[in-house]
Amino acid sequence: MYTLSDYLQQSFVIKALIVGVLTALCSSLLGVTLVLKRFSFIGDGLSHVAFGAMAIAAVCKVSNNMIIVLPLTMISAILLLRTGQNTKIKGDAAIAMISVGALAFGYLLMNVFKASPNLSGDVCTTLFGSTSILTLQDWEVWLCIALSIVVVVVFVLFYHKIFAVTFDENFARAAGTNVNAYNLLIAVVIAVIIVLAMNLVGSLLISALVIFPALSAMRVFGSFRSVTICSAILSVLCAFSGMITSILAGTPVGSTIVAVDVAVFVVCSLIGVAKRGAVK
Repeated sequence: MYTLSDYLQQSFVIKALIVGVLTALCSSLLGVTLVLKRFSFIGDGLSHVAFGAMAIAAVCKVSNNMIIVLPLTMISAILLLRTGQNTKIKGDAAIAMISVGALAFGYLLMNVFKASPNLSGDVCTTLFGSTSILTLQDWEVWLCIALSIVVVVVFVLFYHKIFAVTFDENFARAAGTNVNAYNLLIAVVIAVIIVLAMNLVGSLLISALVIFPALSAMRVFGSFRSVTICSAILSVLCAFSGMITSILAGTPVGSTIVAVDVAVFVVCSLIGVAKRGAVK
């Protein structure tokens, strides 16, 4: 406890916790929608796109890679949505095509234009996350806060429309809802979340941050609102406890957070089984 108290007095730890909690909160809000729409791997696909964009930023020696990563990820989200609606290229094939292509392109660029002698270390850091979350600058923290506020406000304002589009697109379209516009909104917001989560868990583990809290909440609750609220709470708690554990134990931040998410999923699954048994 004394060690933890000392760490919590450090500004870099406070910054990391703020960014980690906000990223986890944003990831959980649309995670339920993605799981229910069977589009869970859009996070995985866009994270690979973000990896390719980061490689481009590194080659161009851009100090603030967000200038390149965020727009390219958003454009890819839009293209992914449009391609997934094509009858010749289904959604899962579109995600595989874009994600694998971006991942290969990014790694190729990093090999051809080596920015540092430790290429394998740079790639591992980008894919699985690192202690970079503990070296955040003030502008990165404020940018994360601003983008998180935008994500939360958008979700709250369009909650009922997102709910309608999630469960029955045909009914929502018949009721006059612009389904394509709201699907596009969801894709763009997910792109923002992916970029926020890159520093926290790395590109390969982002899907876990989006999916696990939603799946855990679904094991316990049945309504959309209850699942969303529970998912947000679990995601924030897992991110906070995972980061604290990582700081104290010296383990990788992203992997530790995902390990906590997996443990919580197992506990929620057991609770769900117990609830169903009690009902019978």
